[in-house]
Amino acid sequence: MKIIVFGATGNMGSRIIQEALNRNHEVTAVARNKNKGLNLLPITTVYISDVSNIEAVAQTMKGQDVVISALRAPSGRDGEIVEMTRTVLAGASIADCRVIIVGGAARLRLQDDSPHSVLSSPDFLPESIVPVARASYAQAELCEADHKARWTYVSPSALLQPGARTGKYKMDTDTLIVDEEGRSKISMEDFAVALVDEAEKAKFIRKCFTVGY
Repeated sequence: MKIIVFGATGNMGSRIIQEALNRNHEVTAVARNKNKGLNLLPITTVYISDVSNIEAVAQTMKGQDVVISALRAPSGRDGEIVEMTRTVLAGASIADCRVIIVGGAARLRLQDDSPHSVLSSPDFLPESIVPVARASYAQAELCEADHKARWTYVSPSALLQPGARTGKYKMDTDTLIVDEEGRSKISMEDFAVALVDEAEKAKFIRKCFTVGY
């Protein structure tokens, strides 16, 4: 399978690339800036500086089977992820590629019949995280309103950080996954496993889902 990864040099992008390569997929990496670390991997690296150019993005996607967008907005400019995602969706529609969007947990409902989502709950998020959460919530709404691209929106657990690759995870559609102690977490490595699994299996076309432990 030919997989193209946007945001290739980021924490998630680099792990997605490694997971896909480990499964013998043909991977193309797209990054804003040249990164020597990517040159050590058996990939074809494409560098584009303007993710707002729909035609350029679509051209980069031509011939690919799946697009995985792990793009993140620059620090302090969190809202820009919405327009970046809009461009990726439009490009994927033009190129006729499935596109998997690495999203956030903001849209997920809390358990125990709570009326709140991760974003709306008054006590769930630290104030410093709220701008990022608002942007990811808008990003999810953008995807759900798109009827042209074959998108999938994937939310991690509330806590996403580097860790071990176990190859195991739980799935849900719209509810935050928590463990027996009420913690919501998943390693970046296992999140990458879930993303590449979806690239291979295509279970959630024009749908959202989440993974956790």
